[in-house]
Formats: sequence, C-alpha cells, structure tokens
Amino acid sequence: MLRLLIPALIFIIIDFYAFQSVKTVFKGPWVFWVYLLISIVVYGYLAYIFLNYDRSVGPNAASLRAMGLFLLMFVPKVVLLLVMFGEDIIRLFVGGYNYLTDNFFSGTSEKYLPSRRLFLSKLALGLAAIPFASLLYGIFKGKYNFKVLKYTLHFDDLPEAFDGFKLTQISDIHSGSFDSREEIEYAVDLINEQDTDVILFTGDIVNTKANEMDPWIDTFKRIKTPQFGKYSVLGNHDYGEYVTWPTKEAKDANFEEIKGIHEKIDFKLLLNESDYLEKDGERIALVGVENWGKSFKKAGDLNKAIDSISSNDFKILLSHDPSHWEYEVKSHPEHFHLTLSGHTHGLQFGIEIPGVFKWSPVQYVYKQWAGLYNEASQYINVNRGFGFHAYPGRVGIWPEITVIELKKGTQTA
Repeated sequence: MLRLLIPALIFIIIDFYAFQSVKTVFKGPWVFWVYLLISIVVYGYLAYIFLNYDRSVGPNAASLRAMGLFLLMFVPKVVLLLVMFGEDIIRLFVGGYNYLTDNFFSGTSEKYLPSRRLFLSKLALGLAAIPFASLLYGIFKGKYNFKVLKYTLHFDDLPEAFDGFKLTQISDIHSGSFDSREEIEYAVDLINEQDTDVILFTGDIVNTKANEMDPWIDTFKRIKTPQFGKYSVLGNHDYGEYVTWPTKEAKDANFEEIKGIHEKIDFKLLLNESDYLEKDGERIALVGVENWGKSFKKAGDLNKAIDSISSNDFKILLSHDPSHWEYEVKSHPEHFHLTLSGHTHGLQFGIEIPGVFKWSPVQYVYKQWAGLYNEASQYINVNRGFGFHAYPGRVGIWPEITVIELKKGTQTA
C-alpha cells in the first residue's frame, strides 16, 4: 500500500503547483473543474493500464501509449513545479520580512504573503510548453526521423585490401514497438542506399517475444545482402527476461525462435564466435559476442569468441552493451580495433548539436552512450538505435543508421 501512496502523494504535490500557475493565468471557477476533470480522466486511464499490466504479455501498444501520455503530463508539470516552488520560496522570505517589519515597526499590514505574480505564471506555462511540444513531436514524428551518420576511421595496421572498406551498422530494432509500415519501409530503403560492403546488426531485434517480428520479416528481408554478408548479435531484450513465462520450456522455445529470426532475414548470428571477411588474399576478423552488460545479462564470452582467430588479426567486435567495452574489452590483452554497440538508445531524449554539444540523462549511467569514442587506439561506436522502446518517441536523439569507412594509414589534420 505504501508503494502506491508515496507516488500518489508526489503526483498530488506536483499537480498542486502546476494548478497554481494555471489558475493565476486563467481566472474563473471553471478552471479548477476543467483541470480536475482532465487530471482524473488521464490518471484514471494510466492507473488502469499500469495496474492491469500483464507480465506474461510484456510491453504492447497500450503500455507504450500510456508511457507516452504519462510523460506528456508529468514532465511539463515538473517544470511548472520548479518555477512555482521557486516563487514560493521567495514569497516566504518576503512574507517573513513583512511580518517582522510590521510587528516591530509599523504594525499596519494585514497581509504578509505577497500574491503570485502573473508574469511568473505565464513564464512557467511557456517553459512547460517546450517539453510538452517536444515530447508530442517525438511521438508523432521524432521516432521515425532516421539519420545516416558517417565516419571515416584510419588504422595503420588495416590490411591493404580493406582500405576504403565500408560497413553499415544498425542496432536495437525493437520490432514490437513499430506502428508504421511506411516509415520502416523507408528506413530499410535508406539502409540499402548506403551501398556498403557488409551490414552489421548489434542486438535487440524484439522487445521480448519472437512473434513481435512476424509482421516485419519480409520488410527486413529486403535489406540487400552486400558482398561480405550480413551479421548480427543478440541484445539483452532477445533473451525474453522481461516477462513472466508459464514454464522454462516456453522461455527457451521463445529464445530459439528469436535466434531463428536472424536466419529468416538472411543475417548470420554470431554467438560468442568469429568469422573472417576475406578480400584479395587478406582478411579481417569479425567477432560477435552474446549480451554482456554491467547491469544486464552476462552471456557474452569474449575469450570463447576469439578462440579461433589470431592475435595479429584486425578485429571488429559486435557487442550490444557499451559497458562491455568499458569494463572488459578495452583492457583485454587482445586488441580490438573497432567495437560496435547500441543498447542505450541515447535514452531517446536529449540535446545534440553535431560536433558542438551532446547531452542526455543516460550519460550519467553510461560513459559511452552515443556516437564514436576512442581510447588507447581502440574505437567504439554506440549506435543510437533504429527503433524505440518504453517511451514511444524520440526527442533530440534520432534513430540512427551508421556508415563507417575504414582507411589505411594515420589520419591527417
């Protein structure tokens, strides 16, 4: 019971302060009743969805809509809370000063606490409109605002035959969240337009269950197979661990079906193993591990994955969770030239000005959370994700298709 009372109390406080700004700007008794009615309807709907969430089903269209509505209601009200609570602190100081002045000096004032300022209430509503509009845009447009990001990386020890070799990376499809075939078809066309040498997918093909991908098999099968093939690894969502299964056998069967999806869309799934890409008598090693996350499933076995390759090989590693690179890969005795990850989605929320500024709350959890990083002559690219999960939208952190060109030699300024 206490678990429900505390959130309810928090929402009441937030709503109380949000209403202060509304009633200051919009006069009349109708304001309270309209605000109250909207709040009751929305919170009632959210309570119904979340209290009836079926862990045997997992995330679905209803839960995604509910999360989107919750954020649309909650985030702007938090902005209102910050402004109005800040004003209350100032009002208390002013009221205290008035009280002391009147009682010890003039004693003529009957009202110590000043009224709320109309200007501050209008300012609060204006500021709250920014996240509201952004979240709304993210739900209807941002989640399919696909971007192709291109990088050129230089390596002195890259085999000569692979100078100019291009790879395309996608990650975090989360097919169970899709709601627009037209947009996904467009994104697949965008992948095909890149005309690269190999396509690499770094995990989370579904939210939880294999059947989420059933309507999309033909769509993703349209991704053209380039000269050096299509490869993939598993992500944390591919193990079916975020729902309740009737039996272990049902969970295991789902996992086998998820692994089978990759073959259906012509991707070679690497399960703690390696493969060679060969060209003109030279080769590079492609290493794929199962999910390894500091806070998530640790099924990845890097040593097993590299058992059949040489220390001298140029290595590209596919590993879903970037914390693997931070805690194991970059300090490993073997040198991994390039690691490709995903997982974070950039939290699907943040601010990015390419080459100038990049921020998201997820950076306080993951050191490498979006884009390209370099340490000790080893690179990692953290793809921002193809799909979306939980919040049915994206704000500032757009869905990504990455194209990386490998060049031999040292980068010149």
